[in-house]
Amino acid sequence: MKTHYKLIAISFFLLLSTTVKAQVLISLLFGDKLNSEKVEFGLIGGWNRSFIYDISESNGLNNFNLGFYFHFLAKNNGYISTGVLVKSAVGASGMPTYAIGDPDFDDLYQNGELTKKIHYFYVPIMWQQRFDNRWYVEGGIQLGLRNKAWDYFDVEVLDGELEYKLNVKDQYRHLDAGLIGGAGYKFKKEIKSIAAGINYYYGLVNVSEVSGTTIKNSSIYLYLKIPIGAGKKDTSTKETN
Repeated sequence: MKTHYKLIAISFFLLLSTTVKAQVLISLLFGDKLNSEKVEFGLIGGWNRSFIYDISESNGLNNFNLGFYFHFLAKNNGYISTGVLVKSAVGASGMPTYAIGDPDFDDLYQNGELTKKIHYFYVPIMWQQRFDNRWYVEGGIQLGLRNKAWDYFDVEVLDGELEYKLNVKDQYRHLDAGLIGGAGYKFKKEIKSIAAGINYYYGLVNVSEVSGTTIKNSSIYLYLKIPIGAGKKDTSTKETN
């Protein structure tokens, strides 16, 4: 029962945390307490390229993300895979700028480039099926809670490049949701080991609050999963086929 309370308390703290340092510190301190025969806990991080397909004049945007994950053993080689991406962003770049109502600003940035970046706490909830104790496929849903949102205006001038950052959080709904799935590879045949993989997220919700504008997020994730504290336990146990 104490372990369940720790899970709830630490998950709540990490969800509210806005700094990566706090997340990593707590994971390192309590990772061995969260890992058990049926539960794997660790850090997940990597690179993702996001898109807004609903805006034709847009290009992919590169982002880095970091969070924590849980794998709960369900049956045989089947797991419930979840967690929280605490540091995560989606959006797109390469779009034309828009007027904000300031004549001097609008004149300066009218030929510039716009980048949209929306920060979310993303929570995937997936079924993960492992094969041969190494390869796995997974799929399910992903829910997002909007944290921050910015529009970046960039333009080339004689002296170099100018950038203006505009807070547009109120232009987006608080929640995002969609489908997520992919595949991965475990580096060892142990139940708890480092793994690498790729997932694709397809947003189903129009997150825009602006009338006449549709924005559905999508993203390709390349990630690395590192179990925390698992090495302090007996890791010689292999998965059953």
